[in-house]
Amino acid sequence: MHEMIDQDDRRGGGTEPGGQTLRSRPFAVTHRDVWKITLPMTLAFLTTPLIGLTDTAVVGRIGDATALGGLAVGALIFDFAFATFNFLRSGTTGLTAQAAGEENGREVQAVFWRSVVLSLLIGAGLIAAEPLITGLGRLAIAPGRGVVAATGLYVFVRMFSAPFAFLNYAILGHVLGCGRGGLGLALQFVVNGSNIALSILFGLVMEYGIAGVAVGTVCGEAIGALVGFLVVLQRFDAADRPSRSRVFERAGFVRMIAVNRDIMIRSFCLLGAFMLFARLGAQFGTLVLAANGILMNFFAVGSYFLDGMATATEQLVGRSVGARYRPAFDRAVRLTILWGMAVSLVVSAVFLFAGEALIAALTTDPAVRQMATDYLPFAALTPVAGALAFIMDGVFIGATWSQTMRNMMIAAFLAFAAAAYALTPIYGNTGLWLALLAFLGFRGFSLLALVPRRRAETFAARSWRGRRENVAVR
Repeated sequence: MHEMIDQDDRRGGGTEPGGQTLRSRPFAVTHRDVWKITLPMTLAFLTTPLIGLTDTAVVGRIGDATALGGLAVGALIFDFAFATFNFLRSGTTGLTAQAAGEENGREVQAVFWRSVVLSLLIGAGLIAAEPLITGLGRLAIAPGRGVVAATGLYVFVRMFSAPFAFLNYAILGHVLGCGRGGLGLALQFVVNGSNIALSILFGLVMEYGIAGVAVGTVCGEAIGALVGFLVVLQRFDAADRPSRSRVFERAGFVRMIAVNRDIMIRSFCLLGAFMLFARLGAQFGTLVLAANGILMNFFAVGSYFLDGMATATEQLVGRSVGARYRPAFDRAVRLTILWGMAVSLVVSAVFLFAGEALIAALTTDPAVRQMATDYLPFAALTPVAGALAFIMDGVFIGATWSQTMRNMMIAAFLAFAAAAYALTPIYGNTGLWLALLAFLGFRGFSLLALVPRRRAETFAARSWRGRRENVAVR
């Protein structure tokens, strides 16, 4: 890896077509820089599942199985809908980090306001489309009649949180793009803590049930958005305030929309791969389906740790691209790969040695426990197989090489589908897990192989044509 990153020359900066020198802005990338974002954001991501657990506990204590089913179905609908628009966070992080590396405070603020506008527009669009979204969710999951009513109530109320939730994505993306991981953690605690406390208050204490849980979520997201918005505005330098024409300039919005579009397509492909995994696993019977479902929780937990490292990668790579300083880019890639692999090995080791106890905590069915234990080694390897993919996503998002990332994700999904359909008739569920591990590994190594070429293009003198055209959307 070291030789691959260092095979080209290490000069930063470049020249304009007319001969004017573009100044690079050297800065050091240290292990501390990696962890000051990774650690707080890993903690922040790990708090997210607490919301779902709290909501389930609140509704569960009411003793209404129909309401609990409605909550489960409604949560699935929101997981899919909101995950689709998570690009508002990652896209904002990459673009903000580049502007920060360029020391262009006006563009940092302009990126934030563009992201705010997109967040509010998309959130309003989801509110308007709530009947359609709810209908599609019911069609896909096909719950019972009583559950349909509970789901409809929950989704209707909670959908009003969409503008606030997406605004929180934009705020978090801005904060992380500026390298303030500790502030990002604090804001996530405000959002998640308010959400949990108010869901308990409205759902359990005031006995509004599933509607109260949904109201608590809306209020929690709104409080988080208000606090985050005020904190961000307070930190803005009035001297760098962008004009309205700068915020709404066509080139800036086109670039942001193109980056976000590519990240969204990438997310769709990733969700599609996991849906195909579940669908093919279901053909082996309920026992295998249940065991695979339990084991996929291991991958989900591992992803929280790796997401924190990927976030650090986005910021450091984006900053180095904005600063036109290739040594920082190389150092950021090397350190995050090193630490990402180290973290994944530790997580995988924990899964291998403690996996049986974790499986026992998730299910009391002896047959499911045994089946899950049989396939535990495959699930334990998912963090190692996927570590490079997480880091490379961070590299490509931070550098805004989103189209390349999108294309390789499509290729990886097609390769996974081909491998899964080829291996499952021969090796059964083992073949399905092998296809999943190959999918995760293919994503990482295919993107890594493209880093030298994309890096050379980005840091070449001819690629820098001024702030509004550099690192062009490809």
